[in-house]
Amino acid sequence: MISRARISGMKLRGRKIGVDSSVLVVAEVSANHGQNFKRAVAMIKKAKECGADAVKFQAYTPDTLTIDCSNKYFRIKHPKWGGQTLYELYKKAYIPWEWLKKLKKVADDSGILFFATAFDKTSVDFLEELNVPLHKISSFELVDLPLIEYAAKTKKPLMMSTGMADVSEVREAVAVAKKAGAKEIILLKCVSNYPARPEEMNLRAIPHMKKLFGCPVGLSDHSMGIGASICAVALGANVIEKHFTLSRKIKTEDNFFSIEPDELKELVENVRIAEKALGKAQYKLTVNEKKSRIYRRSLFVVEDIKKGQPFSSENIKSIRPSGGLKPGYADMVLGRKAQVNIKRGTPLSPDLIVPALRKK
Repeated sequence: MISRARISGMKLRGRKIGVDSSVLVVAEVSANHGQNFKRAVAMIKKAKECGADAVKFQAYTPDTLTIDCSNKYFRIKHPKWGGQTLYELYKKAYIPWEWLKKLKKVADDSGILFFATAFDKTSVDFLEELNVPLHKISSFELVDLPLIEYAAKTKKPLMMSTGMADVSEVREAVAVAKKAGAKEIILLKCVSNYPARPEEMNLRAIPHMKKLFGCPVGLSDHSMGIGASICAVALGANVIEKHFTLSRKIKTEDNFFSIEPDELKELVENVRIAEKALGKAQYKLTVNEKKSRIYRRSLFVVEDIKKGQPFSSENIKSIRPSGGLKPGYADMVLGRKAQVNIKRGTPLSPDLIVPALRKK
């Protein structure tokens, strides 16, 4: 049975993820390195410069993902990737594994978290040699329960995307991971469409997933722009993963739905604003609100009034600032008489009224 306990913060190389912690922003390199090592290095440094917390790569080869076959099962139907086989696509998109160790050092030296998606047992083993801080499972591999079990046995935090999965498949994946020893699981709401449309996102699933599975939940965002990611943070997302490129003008397999550096920077800035603005469910006044109270409306004398003259809608009004009786007392005051001479601009108080009006 999945635990419904309150989500506790998990530690990821000293960083807390979960309740009362900042959102982890992950710049997903994916295929945007274009099999160019210098570009991959530049992307790590640029992601750090833009304020991202982590940079993520993908550890696969065409042969660890599929086979070189061109029959109908392996041919892609997609407006951008169509006209080729899966093997041909992955051959263009994968990153040489010998680069990953060097890239991790670049990330470590830059002060940005480095990890990668594992697609089979060999990639889990390879990433373990690199001592990555967590393992990531993609949406397409969520049904590969033996892979999840193998990654979970490392005892490291396990991040799993849930695109295309129904709730029973997510439940099964989480159960297998926990049984295999994963104590820390992060689920990512995801729509496996490239790009995903706003109406497909169903971000209200994020708080529901948190309650159902009792773990931190984030968003792997394949939509255009940053709007969905900010919305996800407002709904409680603990992680935002977004595909990132140095420029959409650089031809890669994923450039068409990836954000550029200025957008990544804007994403990080707005995520930080959103998490601050969320605050707590309380009605307590802030220090500045207490100061602002002096400008609230209250009842003031707006014309000179003689002793014994009745109060009317012409000589008293609800205006800013505060200082007088609350506007709700107006009907109780109208028709009563002034106890003394009152000058225009005087806040109306009980001792000015005959008979004296007491505050409730």
